[in-house]
Amino acid sequence: MRVFLVDDHSVFRAGVRAELAGRVEVVGDAGTVADAIAGIRETTPDVVLLDVHMPDGGGVAVLRSAPGPQYLALSVSDAAEDVISLIRAGARGYVTKNIEGSELAEAIARVHGGDAYFSPRLAGFVLDAFSGGDVVEDPVGEPTKIDDPAVDALTRRELEVLRLLARGYTYREIGKQLFISIKTVETHASNILRKTQQSNRHQLTRWANTHGLGD
Repeated sequence: MRVFLVDDHSVFRAGVRAELAGRVEVVGDAGTVADAIAGIRETTPDVVLLDVHMPDGGGVAVLRSAPGPQYLALSVSDAAEDVISLIRAGARGYVTKNIEGSELAEAIARVHGGDAYFSPRLAGFVLDAFSGGDVVEDPVGEPTKIDDPAVDALTRRELEVLRLLARGYTYREIGKQLFISIKTVETHASNILRKTQQSNRHQLTRWANTHGLGD
């Protein structure tokens, strides 16, 4: 994996390079927004480790100006507004700077693979921010209970995927909504077809609507 590091503290950048040595290839680093944008465009990394607050615009400015790689926020800030602003701008994860080197390498790999990754406390901010969306609608944060053995056999995540499938979302859109990879969506869809004994998406959509899951 090719990684680019953006942080306005040179000592911190050097420390991250040392922690990641032998785990990933750090192809470049930058301490300003302008240098970061230029460096990312030049080196075309797979993943960018991105600080949130910098004197000349911050992480959101870099993310919006240099699309292409996956972005993982790496910041001292654990404020909810910082987490949500980066995720809404397109970052696939957010971890704080007290993270261990091995965990950071794992986070990079997960983000590179299309999944999302958050420090445990920060994941709650993301769930809270999106809890009012289309996937989970009742006030206690769980899918509405439906008395049917086939529905009971589905996990909570499978129910979320099924609701979005029934509403016409693509696998890519579902992955973006739920912060999971397309491959993971495909796996859930396959499990749903097996458990509901439907043979294709068209039949599954009709089945979901008859069970009140496509509203």
